[in-house]
Amino acid sequence: MTNAEKGAERGTRARVARLILEHGPINAAALGERLGLTPAGVRRHLDALLAEGMIEPRSVRPRGQRGRGRPAKLFVITDAGRSAFEHAYDGLAGSALRFLAARAGEQAVADFARSQVTGLVRRLAPAMREVPADQRVRVLAEALTADGYAASASEAKSGGEQLCQHHCPVAHVAAEFPQLCEAETEAFGELLGTPVQRLATIAHGDGVCTTHVSPRALSAQRAGPSPGATISPSQTAIETSKETGR
Repeated sequence: MTNAEKGAERGTRARVARLILEHGPINAAALGERLGLTPAGVRRHLDALLAEGMIEPRSVRPRGQRGRGRPAKLFVITDAGRSAFEHAYDGLAGSALRFLAARAGEQAVADFARSQVTGLVRRLAPAMREVPADQRVRVLAEALTADGYAASASEAKSGGEQLCQHHCPVAHVAAEFPQLCEAETEAFGELLGTPVQRLATIAHGDGVCTTHVSPRALSAQRAGPSPGATISPSQTAIETSKETGR
């Protein structure tokens, strides 16, 4: 195999791993369909990723099937596989935040976290003004995916919507400094213009960061902000611009 062929093989294997990270649990047939690979080609890459400890299989019996046939095999990313996608700056970022906390206190870390997500709010606020409210979660998910968070949007069974981040580049740092997750959640609420609640985080050991987005209709029925709720200038700007058509 030439170097070019080896490079192409590694590239395809990385795409398989990325799809499992973003869409797992997922089966081999779905992977082959998304990537245009033959069953044999998918199996070759899956076997290699399994041998490297990047992914692991899960057996799920199809709904309605009792005792007959083999359970369907799905694949999910492992902690080692997720770590392979992590940025190499976790150690430096953690040291910097520990230094900041020691010198200026925990509030300084919270202020820093908010300053980091301010850029996200400023960058996405114009796009949020241009789309209907019921499409904002999808637009946010696409923006987060572009930033490396492998995000997706879906309807929540309990009502409202669900924003999932299948990858977190700062998970190791956020495990030590939850202020990062808290500031990010606040930013989501500002951008979406409706209350949100973080249900799970990769930083706390969950497989996916999950945020529940309250239905806008339910939020609009309230006479005013709920106790303790705040409306930021960014959120006000989004809503005002939408109403005035600017």
